[in-house]
Amino acid sequence: MARIILIVLALGLILAAGGFVFLGAFPPEPKTHPVEKTLPNDQFQAR
Repeated sequence: MARIILIVLALGLILAAGGFVFLGAFPPEPKTHPVEKTLPNDQFQAR
């Protein structure tokens, strides 16, 4: 029973290391958002 747990843990560590290597080789590109300029809304301000 202990051997199965160790094998599962070892496989998990190998998969995690592979994921880190993959993300290091092919990093995800950052999401870009267009800049939206806002104009002051003075319609409701007291004059």
